[in-house]
Amino acid sequence: MEKKQGFFSALRGLSPSRSRTRSRSVSPARSSSPMTTLSWGRKNFTGSGAAGGYYVTQPELLIERSGSLRPVMEGPDPDEEEEGGGGGSVGDSKRLGSGLGNWVKGQLSRAPSVAATAAHRRNDLRLLLGVMGAPLAPIHVSSSDPLPHLSIKNTPIETSSAQYILQQYTAASGGQKLKSSIKNAYAMGKLKMITSEIQTATRTVRNRNPSKAETGGFVLWQMNPDMWYVELSVGGNKVRAGCNGKLVWRHTPWLGSHTAKGPVRPLRRGLQGLDPRTTAAMFAEAKCIGEKNVNGEDCFILKLSTDPETLKARSEGPAEIIRHVLSGYFSQKTGLLVHIEDSHLTRIQSNGGDTVFWETTYNSSLDDYRQVEGVMIAHSGHSVVTLFRFGEVAMSHTRTKMEESWTIEEVAFNVPGLSLDCFIPPADLKTGSVADSCEYGQEERGKAAHRAKVAALEN
Repeated sequence: MEKKQGFFSALRGLSPSRSRTRSRSVSPARSSSPMTTLSWGRKNFTGSGAAGGYYVTQPELLIERSGSLRPVMEGPDPDEEEEGGGGGSVGDSKRLGSGLGNWVKGQLSRAPSVAATAAHRRNDLRLLLGVMGAPLAPIHVSSSDPLPHLSIKNTPIETSSAQYILQQYTAASGGQKLKSSIKNAYAMGKLKMITSEIQTATRTVRNRNPSKAETGGFVLWQMNPDMWYVELSVGGNKVRAGCNGKLVWRHTPWLGSHTAKGPVRPLRRGLQGLDPRTTAAMFAEAKCIGEKNVNGEDCFILKLSTDPETLKARSEGPAEIIRHVLSGYFSQKTGLLVHIEDSHLTRIQSNGGDTVFWETTYNSSLDDYRQVEGVMIAHSGHSVVTLFRFGEVAMSHTRTKMEESWTIEEVAFNVPGLSLDCFIPPADLKTGSVADSCEYGQEERGKAAHRAKVAALEN
């Protein structure tokens, strides 16, 4: 970052705005975008100066996109087992969470054939990208919102303590004045994902082979107010998500394009040491609940609970989000955010009366803070995600553990040429509810409703 000669010219070539002029007039697919064709190989790496380089893009096949706007699904995909199962009742208790259930069965009884291995690898990758690819923060906040004024009089000690800790965090991460001068930001990184453990009532399988990890990278663009776009390329699959300040959308090769229910929310990946201003705004209404030593470092704990109105807005059909809690651990020594805990619980009630609960827990450690243009940015980290399914029958309980490690290669602020056009949702999206869409047959409507239920697991 010290030598920027040639940096922004290369960066502008990667700008998502370059992808959308032709693709919107010729094809609904955004895959012609240079941003959406990242290649992670040394042969394709170019750049100038000491600032590093960028990966020159390669053409990719156009991905056919759905003609409707589906609710965001960032959990296991039920399509595999439903394709041959007919269009049974959506409310059938056997179908609730069947995507992950059949995936776990496959993990515990893997066939040695090449075809079976490829299928399991594909399902593993879908689960990893679905859960960890582009999760959202619990509540809506704006990066332009000012921090609450530090007040002690007539303020609970938990609230005033949290305000003081956030003031220290703001100063440690670069200062409010400096961060207010940032209009947009860019980050590029590499990552590894792996399913490390699957546990059922009768058996536990652990993956002790790190070579089985899926590798790839991601790019993240952000712009005031409240706009962002992220793309992950892992194991030959690409996940894209974005927000234009009014709508959050997501695209996967296996589900097409879809939206997130509820209010517009920031990308959780930005809270992982990449966006200090949004992080401070996220914890503005949090409370200090105590102290804890994390990885040998004494930390203050700020806890944020999602309000009932937001939980209701994010729920859909039989899937009810009961709670979503975010906890931040701020170092007492440096003032920086070093750990995040994110947990949400969803209840799914079937027509038959059976109830299934899904609890998703993220634990992320942020490391290697370095100054970039005066702002402290975490350049590496590690996340452990636990997906726990439980209900009335103990034998049906499953617990899946996934892990992700990432490093940040490039960061830049106030990138020339980045405009509002870079964050426009795909042109083929519709705003109607997928459950009400008349474009689907009965079986397709069943699949869509099931997607909506699974989507609530990660919301």
